[in-house]
Amino acid sequence: MDYTKAKEKAEKIVSQMTVEEKLSQLVYNAPAIDRLGIHEYNWWNEALHGVARAGTATVFPQAIALAAAFDPALVEEVAGAISTEGRAKYNKSVEFGDRDIYKGLTYWSPNINIFRDPRWGRGHETYGEDPFLTAETGKAFIKGIQGDGEYLKAGACSKHFAVHSGPEDLRHGFDAKASKKDIEETYLPAFEKTVKAGVAGVMGAYSGFNGTPCNANAELIQNTLRGDWGFKGYFVSDCGAIADLYENHHIADTPEEAAAAAFNAGCDLNCGDYYRFLYEAYEKDLIDGERIHEAAVTLFTIRCLLGEFEEIRPYSDIPYSAVDCAAHKALNLKAACDSLVLLKNENGFLPLDKNRIGSIGVVGPNAMNITVLEGNYEGRASQYITAADGIRQVFDKSEIRVAEGCKYKDERLCSWDGFENLYSDGLAVATSSDITVLCLGLNRDYEGEGEGADKTDVLLPMSQLKLAEQVCDRCENVVIVLMCGSSIDIGEKLRSKAKAIIAAWYPGALGGLAVAKLLAGEFSPCGRLPITFYDGTKPLPDFTDYSMKGRTYRFLEDTPVWEFGFGLGYSKAVYENAAVTEINDDTIKVKVNIRNTGAYDIKEKVQVYASFTDSRTSTPAYQLCALGTAEIPAGGEVCKALCIDRYWIKAVTENGGRVEPDGEIKLYIGSSLPTDYSYSLGAPKAAEIEIRGAV
Repeated sequence: MDYTKAKEKAEKIVSQMTVEEKLSQLVYNAPAIDRLGIHEYNWWNEALHGVARAGTATVFPQAIALAAAFDPALVEEVAGAISTEGRAKYNKSVEFGDRDIYKGLTYWSPNINIFRDPRWGRGHETYGEDPFLTAETGKAFIKGIQGDGEYLKAGACSKHFAVHSGPEDLRHGFDAKASKKDIEETYLPAFEKTVKAGVAGVMGAYSGFNGTPCNANAELIQNTLRGDWGFKGYFVSDCGAIADLYENHHIADTPEEAAAAAFNAGCDLNCGDYYRFLYEAYEKDLIDGERIHEAAVTLFTIRCLLGEFEEIRPYSDIPYSAVDCAAHKALNLKAACDSLVLLKNENGFLPLDKNRIGSIGVVGPNAMNITVLEGNYEGRASQYITAADGIRQVFDKSEIRVAEGCKYKDERLCSWDGFENLYSDGLAVATSSDITVLCLGLNRDYEGEGEGADKTDVLLPMSQLKLAEQVCDRCENVVIVLMCGSSIDIGEKLRSKAKAIIAAWYPGALGGLAVAKLLAGEFSPCGRLPITFYDGTKPLPDFTDYSMKGRTYRFLEDTPVWEFGFGLGYSKAVYENAAVTEINDDTIKVKVNIRNTGAYDIKEKVQVYASFTDSRTSTPAYQLCALGTAEIPAGGEVCKALCIDRYWIKAVTENGGRVEPDGEIKLYIGSSLPTDYSYSLGAPKAAEIEIRGAV
């Protein structure tokens, strides 16, 4: 059903309602209207990396891990599996008359905010720090969720519109200050691209920016979102955010004025209970009947697009057996494998020969932890494989010893309060093993959502640092596996002493098996960093400062620990003979030859960066502008073609306009940022192309 037909059907339905009935439908837990045969519908559902909060589901790698795959096609496949499971669950919910929260088909995912500051607790819900990667990954996720059939398979929702990325403690009343340049160059592109890709919904942020709360920002919602970008979907407040207009932002004198402010600005749906004041606002002429009708039609258009009112409900043939099925488990493992980032591999220490390792010690608070696999906004998998489980399964000829070694953080108030001392246990396992795998990092309890959920710095917690340094002082063969959702600095000593370092993120229910397979060389790692790993000894900008100066790879002035886009494999790739094949008004097409000079088959995550100058404004140091995947057998060679959307290589002026750069444009095609620093850590040198500006 196309949008026009769905809207016509919605008009017929809504036209039969009274004003009170229309208003009743503008809340997330919309009640039934029995006289019209309309069932209750709960709009609130979550599917960040799997159907969440609704029982059994495939728990795919967390969003930041999916971004690390640098593969939008893989993310689309994952999202397609998620919506298949969502439909399977919905079919049974309808059959059993269960239409409660987390049972509907409108998923409030993806989170396409920019991970601008490594301390932000919710950063791991995003696709990282880069607008292009975020936009492309977000578009792929939305396409997978919504499908390409006659009806929406499910409805995705881009959040949190628009300039929003912490601090969590302040979010309910915070007002971010951002320049027009930063807004256009960094904060809005992913929203623009996902809206133009047809996302069903957009969620407003709790916070405000430049003086106006996001859910009451008519300029943002009506002019930019609906006017400039042509958004036809529904706009929903974050949960409780309309109450914030009265209670925290203080832009209204009464609750009904707060509700009216959001509603008149273009917020169609309230996650929360403040739209209960809309009838009073209507009686006081703060809102009018035309706007009420418009909002109700918008919401029912989405419900019609989902096929809710069809005699034969679309996708009703998807069985419950699809939930966490064997095919989805296989896809989950593939996604986990592709998300792992090899950061160091001294003298080819990895892969390990699983037939020649006598013993492996798996040590650390994340060695046996299931929570670390899940991230947040998670479901419950039917099977979990921790790092220790996976290593035991893959290295089945080796003796596997396991110890927690320490807690995530030493939170003792005093030394005699019964806190369990685990260091000697961890050291005993490590020193008696041929190989030690240190599983360090965080979990959602230490970086997440809400008050106290942000990090105060990017350093590895002291309890873990103490354990890891003692292990590295005593053991020669140490591999560090960092399981976290953000930048963590393990310190120069550990970086130098560990033979190999892996960023494993929150890798999903089968993440431990993926780690083990990487260690054993069952695949060559291909993940790339979607964020910068900062040096924890250097100061960060003020968390509340939304200026992009000194933030992310595009504007960072200091050398970080590991750069955005970095990641090693088990073979060496050579990039050469890059050339422009076509230039037109909207795109630039390029190609490059890639040779695999090593002994392992590889999956190269090809990255195109632009560096350009403009006499009218400052420009990023580099801008990622195209992605591709090239599978190359050992000793093989491919010619990879890529297409650059010229939107991404335009200069952004101080007034927020996009212009063709008037200076030179350099394109770099490789597998990392084209910097001497990444090259020094083992990244292959990029092939370069020079073209003139305003071509």
